[in-house]
Amino acid sequence: MEPIRVYDNPPRDAWPALTARVTHDDAEIDRRVAAILNEVRTGGDEALRRIARRIEGFAPERFELPQAQLDEAARSISPELKKALATAKANIEAFHRAQLPRPVAVEVMPGVRCSQRAVAIRRVGLYVPGGSAPLFSTVLMLAVPAAIAGCAEIVLCTPAGRDGSIASEIRYAAALCGVRRVFALGGAQAVAAMAYGTESVPRVDKIFGPGNRYVTRAKQLVGAEGTAIDLPAGPSEVLVLADEGASPDFAAADLLSQAEHGADSQAVLVCRTVAFARRVNDALRRQTAASPRNAILRESLAQSRIVVFDSQDDMLDFAEAYAPEHLIVSLRDPWPAARRITTAGSVFVGDYAPESAGDYASGTNHTLPTGGCARAYSGVNIDSFLRRITYQELSREGLRALAPTVVAMARAEGLDAHAEAVRIRLEGGVR
Repeated sequence: MEPIRVYDNPPRDAWPALTARVTHDDAEIDRRVAAILNEVRTGGDEALRRIARRIEGFAPERFELPQAQLDEAARSISPELKKALATAKANIEAFHRAQLPRPVAVEVMPGVRCSQRAVAIRRVGLYVPGGSAPLFSTVLMLAVPAAIAGCAEIVLCTPAGRDGSIASEIRYAAALCGVRRVFALGGAQAVAAMAYGTESVPRVDKIFGPGNRYVTRAKQLVGAEGTAIDLPAGPSEVLVLADEGASPDFAAADLLSQAEHGADSQAVLVCRTVAFARRVNDALRRQTAASPRNAILRESLAQSRIVVFDSQDDMLDFAEAYAPEHLIVSLRDPWPAARRITTAGSVFVGDYAPESAGDYASGTNHTLPTGGCARAYSGVNIDSFLRRITYQELSREGLRALAPTVVAMARAEGLDAHAEAVRIRLEGGVR
């Protein structure tokens, strides 16, 4: 049995099923998450302790890590990892700093001047997944642009391990990025704490970060209540475009790099021939057998797929229909194809641009839209941490020149007070 099922030139009416993600009956998750949100909203820190005892089996006396725990993390980090984090941070800073917007100022007509400036969101909450693979790289991806944007306060929540501690790598990354408020909180309860505020956890203006289905659903629910969120970021996914010039071993490695995130991750290969698909499946067998995460890989690959198309146009159209979180373009001439793509979270061009580079250190952000949301959402970037305020200043002459336009439009909409606000200024008083 092949690790991934192969579909040979499926007709377009079959594409919706082939571009569908793993689905679950989330009614029970919705119920549990809603209950957790309500419990934290009404019960504060004591509710957080009850939930922690119920779910984690323990409840810390204090959720916020003392500064000493952040500072001492450096002692348990190897020089090699410190150097790696410094390099990654520098690249992420360089790319995100280049995204800072310039002020806009335009005199649209004589005496009418419009301008716009960007201001940072004041207080942001960062969710960093923990568990079996603490994602300290996510600290860099969220905290670095938040600092560049100028956010006044950064709050970080991450699940504690079974011993109640936070991974030293996460603590070190937080300290490296200047994050001073770190809370040992995970799951939907962490999202609730940041959305509503408790006695110890400050309420934030916007919540960022990936997570499991509980975290993702909690973000969606608090987002509907008025706390902004970055984007829908659910199970990881990758789509690899490959022709006969690509390496089957490279393609298999790229598929596995996303499949190992979890059993509900999805990996898709779109290629030109069934023969190439078989070579990739052979490589998947070898690489999966050698992986310490092979149990997770097998589950994920069982719901992944390989799709073969004779036509490169069909390959690209299928990729557009799928709208992947990560798109890897391993074609002989990759850039013409890459430029045609308009629905992807992040695109990796050529044989030597593995998704792993973007996950850690190339400089782009790894917090990306999943589940087809790349059709409408961007990944996290510097704009995610900014708001834009517009200004307008009119001289008396400018208002007089603009008045006929404003008055005609206001009266046509039946909003006479709008027209009166113009007239009263130009005529100098009440009727």
